[in-house]
Amino acid sequence: MNTIMDQTELKKELKQQLLAGLEEQRSFSDAELYDRIDELLFAHPELCLRDKLYLRDAVFNSFRRLDVLSEVLDNADVTEIMINSEQEIFIERSGHMQRWDRSFESRAQLEELIQSIVSRINRVVNTSTPIVDARLEDGSRVHVVLPPIALKGPTVTIRKFPEPITLEKLILYDSLTQEAADFLISLVRARYNIFISGGTNSGKTTFLNALSQYIPSDERVITIEDSAELQIRNVPNLVSLETRNANAEGEGEISMQNLIKASLRMSPDRIIVGEVRGKESLDMLNAMNTGHDGSLSTGHANSAQDMLRRLQTMVLQGAELPLPAIRSMIESALDIIVHLGRTRDHKRRVLEISEVIGIEHDEIKLNPLYKFDGQKLEKLADLTSRQKLLDRL
Repeated sequence: MNTIMDQTELKKELKQQLLAGLEEQRSFSDAELYDRIDELLFAHPELCLRDKLYLRDAVFNSFRRLDVLSEVLDNADVTEIMINSEQEIFIERSGHMQRWDRSFESRAQLEELIQSIVSRINRVVNTSTPIVDARLEDGSRVHVVLPPIALKGPTVTIRKFPEPITLEKLILYDSLTQEAADFLISLVRARYNIFISGGTNSGKTTFLNALSQYIPSDERVITIEDSAELQIRNVPNLVSLETRNANAEGEGEISMQNLIKASLRMSPDRIIVGEVRGKESLDMLNAMNTGHDGSLSTGHANSAQDMLRRLQTMVLQGAELPLPAIRSMIESALDIIVHLGRTRDHKRRVLEISEVIGIEHDEIKLNPLYKFDGQKLEKLADLTSRQKLLDRL
């Protein structure tokens, strides 16, 4: 067998034969399924061993796993999968984008896969609600957009999280220095409120996950996310909350705002909010200002200063408050801003660590502590609240 097209056609034929033979037997084990596939492949002596092994796994994956995507999901070098349509798939492998040489057999096959993914976490995606966030069993993030919003066809973006990334690994990847990492660890343990900002695909969730591993194990932590991705393993007293979309009748929605309010009644020591995008930022800031020191969150921005401006805009979406009051609330709630980004070599790095120190000339003032100078993360200044840090430790 020489071409991918030949493999695709034979795979389709094997699936049809399997479906015809399994109609009477609705429940069968993985071992039984493999046995049936092997029987069908035995009838094709022209196939070499490599092709037989590929088809064996490909047919099995189409029944039990995520079909054609299983191959790249199992590949540790692939970090992102971008499906633009059933015929157009791109992957990010080792930091480089490339078009994949495989595709789905039909649009119906891709649509069936999408429904399988979202149904596992009790979410719905259809023409009425064509956009949904979901996740795979391994924690990978899935974003789906259906036609007519997506013009080419069903669009799926999968961001893989194969294993938790630690600060030690980030140091090895040259994302930050050992000195900066030790400093951030001391801030987490000292219960500073830390906000992580950055652009799309800058590694905000990964960095939040890495920092959260240094929360003392005797604390009670509540995590709040759109789609559960955090993997906090060192805190036994952990409650993980996830938002819920409205049903077909437009009822039953549970928003980030609802969950933040609910978390305040759960006696948390810390609240970790996966990402704030709108009016829920007001509730997050209120939580940080009412005794929940050591809370963490993330948001989209182009710089640390830009994040503070964006937070003001987000708060205005939730309440009509005067800007001076909003600035005062943000300045009081946040202690540290960690800004991430991707540099020209495509590496995700910490670009800035700044301390929120007050308000000056109608602007929240930052004290830059570390800044990436194009080569490495350089220390610029000391923490002005050093005694506060020592007292907390």
